[in-house]
Amino acid sequence: MAERLVALIYDRGFMLALLAFIAAIATVLTLAMPFLQNDKLKSRMKSVATERDRLRQRSREKMNREKRELSLRNEPKAFLRQLVEQFELVKHVGTNDMKQQLLMAGFRGQAPLFTFLLFRLVLPPIAFLATLFYVFVVVEVNQPPLIRFGMAIAATWIGFQLPGLYLKNIIQKRQQTIKRAFPDALDLLLICVESGMAIEAAFRKVAVEIGSTSVPLAEELSLTTAELSYLPDRRQAYENLAQRTGLDGVKAVSLALIQAEKYGTSLGQTLRVMAQENRDMRMSEAEKMAAALPPKLTVPMIVFFLPVLFVVILGPAVIRVMNQ
Repeated sequence: MAERLVALIYDRGFMLALLAFIAAIATVLTLAMPFLQNDKLKSRMKSVATERDRLRQRSREKMNREKRELSLRNEPKAFLRQLVEQFELVKHVGTNDMKQQLLMAGFRGQAPLFTFLLFRLVLPPIAFLATLFYVFVVVEVNQPPLIRFGMAIAATWIGFQLPGLYLKNIIQKRQQTIKRAFPDALDLLLICVESGMAIEAAFRKVAVEIGSTSVPLAEELSLTTAELSYLPDRRQAYENLAQRTGLDGVKAVSLALIQAEKYGTSLGQTLRVMAQENRDMRMSEAEKMAAALPPKLTVPMIVFFLPVLFVVILGPAVIRVMNQ
């Protein structure tokens, strides 16, 4: 078989016929290619039109969905409002900074306020009765009745504090995600302002772009955009942003924006300086956490690593001594 192939390669007539066949095929393909090729422009314009129709349909569905959704300011139920007003829960179980903490946690309107007050009213007696049932019926605690009632009173106090602890936890998580994304948001805001956008349009654009990184920050920027549009004093919109977040970096930026609008200084330069400061603050916080890591690892290393190390080092010697 190999000899026949070698003979065909050295056969002049066969090679001429093969080259003529390849030339004929190439000629046919060259002549037929314009008829076989699709119109790229037409196909691309068709794909663009399809994408435009899909985007239009998506926009319509989003508008219809937003109309069906509830607004940010949730209204409380009638019975809940009546219960809070009848027992004067705002006066008895509320705190001075309760509304401010609810805003910092992202809860707006009267419904979250009344729900928070209701839980502060209901949880203490529930915890008291549940603890009494547990220590007197379920488990026989070998303690005097006075100690058992003391345990129930302690559970009542914990039940009263639980809504506040839950609210503080939400505030802490929300501030953490805002703090991480805020320097990037300032960079985007700086780019928008230096490109010629107004501050309202810049806030709106940054809110859309930063939503994939931090939803709370996008929400706060959207609210600031709305307040800049309808509030008579723009200063109040920046102050509300600082109060809703409760972060020093956001407060500094809000104050800088207020001064820039008041004295007519450059917003771009102000945002550039504030972005660098917030980035430095984030870096210093990361360095502080890294510096605090060795002391935190000392106790786990002593408790978990050193006993194992001693066993590995001294184990063979102990086994040898026991064998001898």
